[in-house]
Amino acid sequence: MLKIHELTSATGALEGVFLRVIAPGGALEIVEPEGALPLPEGVLEKVMQRYGAPFDPEAPIQMVGELALGADRRLRQVRHLAGYDVIARDYLVLDVAEGESLCALGTTVAGALQFLARAAQRTAP
Repeated sequence: MLKIHELTSATGALEGVFLRVIAPGGALEIVEPEGALPLPEGVLEKVMQRYGAPFDPEAPIQMVGELALGADRRLRQVRHLAGYDVIARDYLVLDVAEGESLCALGTTVAGALQFLARAAQRTAP
């Protein structure tokens, strides 16, 4: 399980949003404080393609965590402090065996995945 975002609850406590693999084939679910929601197949890749940009392997990062997704894919959470930032930001990097690694702001990816998981749940038979 990989923490991809953190929220502040109404009480002021920090609550994590996690991503985890639930099947050997790489099926994913997002785990929120309210419970777990399965993600439609391929949605992580689509979100990363939509919001991500090529990852610069020379960028000064701090590795925070990693989740093996199977089939020569992994998702990394990295922290980067750009020269113009005061606080480091968390990014998610999707590494694939064949193709370019994509990087996107963790907050953006988490919000998109939460929205899509909820939408899929509402439309499921």
